[in-house]
Amino acid sequence: MEISLKQLKNLLKALEEEGVAEFEYKDEKYSLRVGFGRSALAASALPAHAFAAPVAAAAPEAPAAKADEAGIVFVTSPFVGTFYRSPSPDSEPFVEIGSVVKPGQSLCIVEAMKLMNEIESEHGGTVVEIMVENGTSVEFGQKLFKLKQG
Repeated sequence: MEISLKQLKNLLKALEEEGVAEFEYKDEKYSLRVGFGRSALAASALPAHAFAAPVAAAAPEAPAAKADEAGIVFVTSPFVGTFYRSPSPDSEPFVEIGSVVKPGQSLCIVEAMKLMNEIESEHGGTVVEIMVENGTSVEFGQKLFKLKQG
């Protein structure tokens, strides 16, 4: 069984909304363990034969946009990986500070396990801050963009 990025995001969102502290799934091919909350729990999606590989620690925030103040939302990383602002090294960035974005618009790429995953905005608004430097490592749940809705 293959799971799409969208299905994985929906699963993580549902688990967080239901207040699940920890979730684990294993089959012959894959192992997935996700932890939510203040303690640093493991978050990995590795083939079952790769259990000896290092497991990344989960950040305390879930991989969805969070509101800190009225009209402000944060786009967070759904993966541990490398953050890229553009689709290729010689391309323009997806967005800049001041860019107006729509729900579903690509904001960046997070490379995880050699897969390039476009991260889309769940909200419309204006980019007021890009919180990560291009080419740097990001953690699960780390804030990537600050958006002002409206």
